[in-house]
Amino acid sequence: MSKEERNIIEYIVCCISEFAKQHNIAIHQAYQYLHDFKGLRFLDEQYEIEHTFSIDDAVADLTLICNRNGGNLK
Repeated sequence: MSKEERNIIEYIVCCISEFAKQHNIAIHQAYQYLHDFKGLRFLDEQYEIEHTFSIDDAVADLTLICNRNGGNLK
């Protein structure tokens, strides 16, 4: 595994954890929600730009992306 791949994985794990905290849900629920409503795909595809923002910004972006894809967390 390359260093960049490890960085991406660590970033996504961090975002899942913070998403769970901010939405007051369990980490496994956050993972499933982000998977179901394309938040994880967004993080993977947009890593190059997204990781330059704060984690709070990433969570806000994830919330918006998931809502646009049928999620209902606000």
